[in-house]
Amino acid sequence: MILKAALASMVLVVALSASAFAETTIMPLNSEIGLEKTITQFHAPSNNRLPWGFVEGKIANPVEGHPVIIQFFKNGEAVHFAQTDVNDDGSYEYRFRVVDVTNGKITKIFEGDYVVKIFKVVYLDKGSTSA
Repeated sequence: MILKAALASMVLVVALSASAFAETTIMPLNSEIGLEKTITQFHAPSNNRLPWGFVEGKIANPVEGHPVIIQFFKNGEAVHFAQTDVNDDGSYEYRFRVVDVTNGKITKIFEGDYVVKIFKVVYLDKGSTSA
């Protein structure tokens, strides 16, 4: 899972989100599937002018028909929720506005530090993913 901000087709990283800084746990839902939760950090610097951010990743063993749920928290308060579909190859991507520029006025939608929680439904036994 990677958090990024981008301008047009040029991608620039504005958030430190290496796997070493992410915490992942799996809670079984039944004997076959579980809810995988990843908690990571997102930082939008005060001098950021890039308009878009991304949450993207790839699930090795996704359960078909279950979207990825993404939650952003600032100072313990929920500030943004989203869901995105999982592609056939297990990849997912969610784009969100970090900065809005309308009529020359800059509005910062995200600024500062955020905790991001990402929820995915996965098979507990990777061998059971074949249809």
